[in-house]
Amino acid sequence: MSVEKTVFIGTGRRKTATARVRITEGSGKLVANGRDFEAYFSHENFAKQAYRPLLTVELKDKIDVEVNVAGGGVTGQAGAVAHGIARALQRMNPELRPALKKAGHLMRDPREKERKKPGQPGARKRFQFSKR
Repeated sequence: MSVEKTVFIGTGRRKTATARVRITEGSGKLVANGRDFEAYFSHENFAKQAYRPLLTVELKDKIDVEVNVAGGGVTGQAGAVAHGIARALQRMNPELRPALKKAGHLMRDPREKERKKPGQPGARKRFQFSKR
């Protein structure tokens, strides 16, 4: 007979990355795409950025996090995971919202790469102008 745990879900996005986050009460196990956070994110700073919302509300050792993340690069994925964790925490306990909001975890970062324009080598850079 298994004990049912309540699962709270949150979706986070950053640049072109999307993270589907599931949190449950537990011992602080952090898993991203089947691997530990420290192993999945190439540098420890990305892993810290990903679980920062848990540190803000001081629940890192009391909540298990399971994440499916796809798209983008490491930075975008870490930001998406943090956004998803914050949204799931808010769904779990609405009283955490003011702390998460003040720390800026609930806002989706809207910055994305600007597209390259025709007649230019990049998004804003112009080809060198020659008068003669």
